[in-house]
Amino acid sequence: MQIPKISFLLPLAVAGALTLHAAPAAKPEKAKPVASAEVDPYTEVQPATETLDLTAYQRIRDEGLNHSHVMDFATALMDGIGPRLTGSPNLKKANEWTRDTLTKIGLENAHLEDWGEFGLGWQQVNTWARMVTPDTAILIVQATPWSPSSPGPVIGDVVFVKIDSEKDFDTYKGKLAGKVVLFGAMREVPPVDKSLFERYTDKELEELAEFPVSARSDSGITPEMQARLQARMQRLRLIDKIASFFAEEKVAAVIEPSRDGKNGGGSGGTLFDDNGATLGRTPYLADKRVKIPVAVAAIESYGRLYRLTEAHVPVTVEINVETKFTGEHEHGFDTVAEIPGTDPALKAQVVMVGGHLDSWIAGTGATDNGAGSVVAMEVVRIFKALDIKPRRTIRIALWTGEEQGIFGSKGYVTQHFGSAATSTAPDQMQLPEFMRRSTGPLTVKPEQKLISGYFNIDNGTGKVRGIYTQGNYAIAPIFAQWMAPLKDLGVTTVTNRNTGGTDHLSFDAVGIPGFQFIQDDMDYESRTHHSNDDTVERLQPADLKQIATVEAIFVYNAAMRDKMLPRKPLPQPELEEQKRKPLEGIMPGAVPPPAPPAR
Repeated sequence: MQIPKISFLLPLAVAGALTLHAAPAAKPEKAKPVASAEVDPYTEVQPATETLDLTAYQRIRDEGLNHSHVMDFATALMDGIGPRLTGSPNLKKANEWTRDTLTKIGLENAHLEDWGEFGLGWQQVNTWARMVTPDTAILIVQATPWSPSSPGPVIGDVVFVKIDSEKDFDTYKGKLAGKVVLFGAMREVPPVDKSLFERYTDKELEELAEFPVSARSDSGITPEMQARLQARMQRLRLIDKIASFFAEEKVAAVIEPSRDGKNGGGSGGTLFDDNGATLGRTPYLADKRVKIPVAVAAIESYGRLYRLTEAHVPVTVEINVETKFTGEHEHGFDTVAEIPGTDPALKAQVVMVGGHLDSWIAGTGATDNGAGSVVAMEVVRIFKALDIKPRRTIRIALWTGEEQGIFGSKGYVTQHFGSAATSTAPDQMQLPEFMRRSTGPLTVKPEQKLISGYFNIDNGTGKVRGIYTQGNYAIAPIFAQWMAPLKDLGVTTVTNRNTGGTDHLSFDAVGIPGFQFIQDDMDYESRTHHSNDDTVERLQPADLKQIATVEAIFVYNAAMRDKMLPRKPLPQPELEEQKRKPLEGIMPGAVPPPAPPAR
């Protein structure tokens, strides 16, 4: 989900004010003997000019670009372990493998942190389907996450079901037992007449840095987005009833059509398999579990079945959905490890780097977000390979539960840094937890003041082109100076826009600087995001080297500078609703509304 954005561009011309030196990277700079626990990061005065260690830049670039091991990590994680659905046995393997691998490359205190109960443990064992009549044909399908198994292969007549309102249930009552139900409108399949693989142009980067102004509703989002959310929530409420109806009718299985991707990328056998293709909002909860086998089909497979049924041709399908549940109360864990700081005055302070380790099931989770995880691992490997002694502690965290609502990072932030209560208003309770409005007040813990910043990668395999400041205007000129020596790597843009939908939001919500990088789109939105194409073949090794190198330099600079990164004012979520209220008493000639009649 994208949240409202703000933007501001700082050209790299400020690089003319840089002070550069070539001190050996291994020698920590001296700092004033200030007790880190007494530092208030909201009041620190920042230097106008950054002191950059270009020798460190050169060493990190050489290691990251010429001696990279990022693809070693990638093939081990994606090919060796595979898809990593939250709560699944594969995610447990990934947690343990990342913990053990980080220990092997020299990090300290590598461990798993429990962020709480998630729900059902589940894995897909095998799913297949074929048309039996009027012709034989192989169908491209996968089980939707947390679907139960069918009782072995089952054959059923195919029927298309359309339920848009409560009254539509009567049309199908008593008619679906043993049927294979096609559920979902047959969408358009446009020709692929645009590239599925895109990089930002200079013009697009300039536009990304422009300040977008849009009308907002009282809730703080555009009226158009509010209308879409309301329509979606109404549909989801109906979906819960539809799922129960299908179970009561004893249908054999449900087949849903895969959604499309950007520029028509959801065709050619590509299918997307996530919570958007299942009968329920939270099928990972035991009391909300799906009770009938559900599969999602590539649009070409679904289309043939749909057109035959619309032409009143009898169609039968054989389908076998084989899945396994591994527990009802599985917990989620984050992988955490550190490179301890060496400066007596600063080592208690922390710079964090990470990405989310969990994925969906259709592919092996390579671009979403294996790429961000292995890049973070490569960042800390680079530091250990160069024997860099950071002044501040560098901490890597690989989150889980991101795909269901940034659960892992939110749980970690709540346990360590602080939290604010979320709204319990009826309209808000219909939204996923991570989308609910905070009502505050924000309560922070002592550790919150010790985190200088968090850097995140979660936009696929495309190289870094810049960074979102998340509305942190004070940090924009700092980042512009850090990026000046990286212009030849294509890193040029600082924008004060917000960007949403991933784990840096958990930090931003409690007043800690959290950042997501601008990345080239590649085929992320068109072809790989949550799809069966999200595999190692879609990773771009040269881009991953560049990402790891750039992120390592950002983390290095944050860990070595005298001051912590500047912060925005501490969030006050309890005041947001009041700030959005219309002004009262300003309309000339207005009279008080009449009192309601007495009952």
